[in-house]
Amino acid sequence: MKRIVNVLAAILLGFITSYAQEITPPDQHFGFKPGDDKMLFKYEKLIDYLKKIEAQSNMVKVIPIGQSAMGKALYVVFVSDSQNIARLDELKEINKQLAINPNLSTNEVDELASKGKAFVLATLSMHATEVGPSQALPTIIYQLITKESLKSTLHNVVYMAVPSHNPDGMDMVVDYYNKYKGTKYEGSSLPFLYHKYVGHDNNRDFITLTQPETKAISSLTSQEWFPQVMVEKHQMGLTGPRFFVPPYHDPIAQNIDAELYAWVNLFGQNMVNDLTSKGLQGVSQQNLFDNYWPGSTETCLWKNVISMLTEAASVKIATPVYIEPTELKGTSKGLAEYKKGTNLLLPWQGGWWKLSDIVKLELESTISMLQTASKYKERILRFRNNICKKQILLGQTTPPFSYILPAKQKDPSELVALINLLREHGVQVYQLKQDIEIQNRLFHSDDIVVPLAQPFRMFIKEVMEAQTFPERRLEKSGDIIKPYDITSWSLPLHKGLTCFALQTKSIDKELLNPIPSDFSFNRKTLPENGVAVLPSTINQSYHLVFQCLKQGLQVDRINESALVNNQEIPAGSFLVKVNNKTRSILKQATFDVMVIQGKPSIKNITIDKLPRIALLESQVQSMDAGWTKYILDSYGVPFTTLSPAQIAKSDLTSKFDIIVIPNSNASLLKDGKYKWDGEYFPLYYPPEYTKGMGQKGVEKLIKFIQNGGTVIAWEQATELFEGNITINNGDSKEEFKFPFNNIAKKLKKSGFECTGSLVKLKLNPIAPFTFGLEDEVGIFMRDKYIFETSIPTLDMDRRVIGYFSGKPKLLSGYLKGEELIERKTAAIWLKKGNGQIILLGFSPIFRASVPSNYKILFNTILQ
Repeated sequence: MKRIVNVLAAILLGFITSYAQEITPPDQHFGFKPGDDKMLFKYEKLIDYLKKIEAQSNMVKVIPIGQSAMGKALYVVFVSDSQNIARLDELKEINKQLAINPNLSTNEVDELASKGKAFVLATLSMHATEVGPSQALPTIIYQLITKESLKSTLHNVVYMAVPSHNPDGMDMVVDYYNKYKGTKYEGSSLPFLYHKYVGHDNNRDFITLTQPETKAISSLTSQEWFPQVMVEKHQMGLTGPRFFVPPYHDPIAQNIDAELYAWVNLFGQNMVNDLTSKGLQGVSQQNLFDNYWPGSTETCLWKNVISMLTEAASVKIATPVYIEPTELKGTSKGLAEYKKGTNLLLPWQGGWWKLSDIVKLELESTISMLQTASKYKERILRFRNNICKKQILLGQTTPPFSYILPAKQKDPSELVALINLLREHGVQVYQLKQDIEIQNRLFHSDDIVVPLAQPFRMFIKEVMEAQTFPERRLEKSGDIIKPYDITSWSLPLHKGLTCFALQTKSIDKELLNPIPSDFSFNRKTLPENGVAVLPSTINQSYHLVFQCLKQGLQVDRINESALVNNQEIPAGSFLVKVNNKTRSILKQATFDVMVIQGKPSIKNITIDKLPRIALLESQVQSMDAGWTKYILDSYGVPFTTLSPAQIAKSDLTSKFDIIVIPNSNASLLKDGKYKWDGEYFPLYYPPEYTKGMGQKGVEKLIKFIQNGGTVIAWEQATELFEGNITINNGDSKEEFKFPFNNIAKKLKKSGFECTGSLVKLKLNPIAPFTFGLEDEVGIFMRDKYIFETSIPTLDMDRRVIGYFSGKPKLLSGYLKGEELIERKTAAIWLKKGNGQIILLGFSPIFRASVPSNYKILFNTILQ
């Protein structure tokens, strides 16, 4: 009897502990029910609520994980039963052992699968205008911790959520929405980037990990918590299906294990079943969204995580929309018509669509995933270790066995960056202890080895090999299914590194030294004086030079290659005196810095200051401009941002030396109107965001060039300089045409296609633009801008910087009709008066993911 009383007392104590404080409902905290029409809360208010219920319930734990690009604290919130929350550290270790320990016995795996819990991670509202997932979180958590029917689920599952992947953008969107609520602009999309740098491109950063938010989330999945299930929560367009869940449409990533896809499909099918059984209409599968590129699931699927995304139909931020049944449409692939079918079992019939509908979908889809994870908890945990062992076995028995990158590279700083990036992704990287011959090739001590016998083998192979886009058709003779995004992300190729795939055998681990984090090749101590040589082939050289110039320190640059101490120094390299002022800068180098004594007898020019740089940015969502800002800031290059309207008002010649115009719609820049394929599209923004530079601004740009200024522009921005141009010169007008044409449309009609691929471009040695670059470089190209030049007139001239020649032209991705671009160009130099323009048919900084192209921009800055 005494034992029974003690048990009852323990149960009662647990009940009292769980419910000692009443849990605050979301509507009491926010002053409205999340999902109410035209009502949104900001990030800080959301975090306040999470911390409030953490204090009220032992079923909730909030943990900081980093900071956003603009300094807001990032968090992950855990929700489970109180016993699981109390033993989070133990469960975290179980996750890690199952994820990356291949030496567990069957009995040990069974024991951990029994003791462990299934962790389901949700990352919310990555794209800040897609407000529904973050706005739904308080309702989701409140239901999880108060609903009796979900207790058994939370006994087996730990729900972990990143409340907002982009808190800076979340607040921008809410502030903008509230500012214009009640006006005709209510519900219009945010005109400017909803992030410090990358806007909608933040899920395009999960391979390169340049932004703090992606770094923090990648660390959760790859280094710390190792969840078994992950979902990325998005929204999509207004007039298609109401909700997308897996399975995905073709093409799918070829490196992914079939069983992983099967698990993803199971979770997706259960969501369809659960949502449909609750009367939620318009749930679709296998349309629009493929799973070929790694961004859609934050690379988690490539790291053995059951990973998926969901997409809810949007409203006008928080304003309801009424959709006529006749306005409902299918999608670009997989759902040609908006009709009942295998991909859309219960079509939504139209009517009012509200934020509360999105919140309902987010709630029910989350509960469905948690219940599926609970039902299969032990199978999921066993699978996590089984696939770890399977990937290691494949790495030991199936080529390629390793990737080897010689330590001696044209750009060792990018090799160091690659090593540290792979380590950040949870990949083990090694150095050879001694010279070794493999595949009739001699590799040397200190060369870098990335074995594929690792838990994250799929990820290693995906990012280290050249991509070959899988051609899939709906019919045997039909068109190829187009990719959702880009088709190339090979890290060695994008960084311009030499890399070898070992096909014959793996390397004995006794010959390898593991590389720690924060690796560097710089092992030398700088002497007290001398002249440091910074090769132009090394990206980090430019970073160090920019820092010196920013501090007013003199830098010399050699015009021609030279032999110094029996070592060839490439043309365009920099000379920096070693002294107390430069020492702290030079110590940052991750490569061995050559220091020579005495004044070298090398022909050079002196650079004593940075040029005055303006960056022209459209006020309407210019992500490429944001990425350009990120690169310039990262390399320490000061610049002034100008809007198109400011161009028309500024005295450009007296204030600036160089104007950078990233990829922005030329009509937006000139007229404040969006034009595509010859058709104008209205912009639903307040007037201050739709002001172009006008004819006056174009004239200012041309006169800036004529007076000796330099402009570099790429992709869409090159259209500013295409066709007939008229400028006023006092009482007269000058009409002219720059000697080039964009012929991409004509080539596409003939069968040319290139969807975000890495393509070879041969370079003519035109100083200073090609300093540090080899005779051939891989450019990240889409099929929109291919140039032809012509004989110049008046005070103009032109030179081809880079052109396409030879076969094969494709390095990675997808290219069709390569013969059509033979001897065509994607990089040209134009002269007008005393100034010059560099026009590129590709972005030299594309998403900060093609470092091998950065020098084109840097050399233009340092000309």
